[in-house]
Amino acid sequence: MSYKVTVEGVESFEIAKECVRRVKFATDIPLDSNARTKDVGSTLVITGRILTAVDGDPFDSTRKLALWSAVPAEKADCYRKVTVEHLAAGIMERRYCFPNAFVIDYKEDFGDVEGTGTFTLVIKQKKDKLERITIEGGYSAG
Repeated sequence: MSYKVTVEGVESFEIAKECVRRVKFATDIPLDSNARTKDVGSTLVITGRILTAVDGDPFDSTRKLALWSAVPAEKADCYRKVTVEHLAAGIMERRYCFPNAFVIDYKEDFGDVEGTGTFTLVIKQKKDKLERITIEGGYSAG
């Protein structure tokens, strides 16, 4: 089982497969709703380990996540296309594509026990572009 996370924008990059540990997709509906509402959102939470110099790359890919999280809302580059692929035994279990994603939360945590850090990235799709989200899966990745 592995995850492939690609972020495309002014600077495109891929988070190293060795880094990503967990992906959570959620449809956000207000808890006080008594019927289907138009106030819907979609969120991806991506967590993993911070590893440096993977495959000879002098900059770790998670550093680029941290830099993206600091892009101010006034800049168009705060919105990027994020694609997450979950592969298991050669089968594409899921592919999520958020074409207008923005960071709502990013955290890094370092400790002296394991020698590596962890990250948590929370992104949402721009609300007026929800219909552009694609969710695919259940087919051979080869």
